[in-house]
Amino acid sequence: MDQLDPAAAAELRTLPSDLASVVARRLLAASLADDPEIAYQHAQEARRLAARVGIVRETTGIAAYRSGHWAEALAELRAARRLTGRTSYLPLMADSERALGRIDRALGVIAESARFKLDRATEVELRIVESGIRRDQGLAEAAVVVLQLPELKERRKPWSARLFYAYADALLETGRTEQAREWFARAAAADTDEQTDAAERFDDLDDVVVDDLSDEDEDDWADDDDADGADADDLAEDDEAESDDEAEPTDDLSDDDQPL
Repeated sequence: MDQLDPAAAAELRTLPSDLASVVARRLLAASLADDPEIAYQHAQEARRLAARVGIVRETTGIAAYRSGHWAEALAELRAARRLTGRTSYLPLMADSERALGRIDRALGVIAESARFKLDRATEVELRIVESGIRRDQGLAEAAVVVLQLPELKERRKPWSARLFYAYADALLETGRTEQAREWFARAAAADTDEQTDAAERFDDLDDVVVDDLSDEDEDDWADDDDADGADADDLAEDDEAESDDEAEPTDDLSDDDQPL
């Protein structure tokens, strides 16, 4: 149990020592597994052994969320809240409701959070979820406004990469490609653990921006060609006019010049 977070290890000490060691190994395996589904399986086994321990239900809920088992994630995180009283699960609960297509319930979780004294990390994560909900509703501008937080000016917070990424996504939804590209770049720079695909999104948008600029250049060349063509036509008309002037007969001869 020495490798577990001290608070988690303290919760497991309510179990018999042998059982606590087995559960701790399962929780540790769940946290280290690269495959979300395998992590969920380890967490489920820990839950089978110690369903009345808050950290076990929390770990199972988070693993269910990461592996896309939304209904199971909700059930486990609600149980964890009852056992621990922690509010840090609220963003995952709201996002699970959103994933299940229950937008009203997701917004209800966010509204309920106003009754609690939340830490800033939880508040920011709730804003990220709310922005996603607004995008689902077709409210692209509202999705941008929700994320316009003072934390956009910071780069060294645990949530910075996710916040920048969500903001870039929201901007992209409104058609602000250049700004979205800039924020995907910031997200990639802040994402030292590579938890997002911000770098790939930046590269994709870089191609789009280049294509857009190429199209603009082609339009400019086309405009220049049209202008050059018009100028050439004008010059041709001027030349024809001058030729006509030269071809016109001179005035009648004077009487003195008439033949005898």
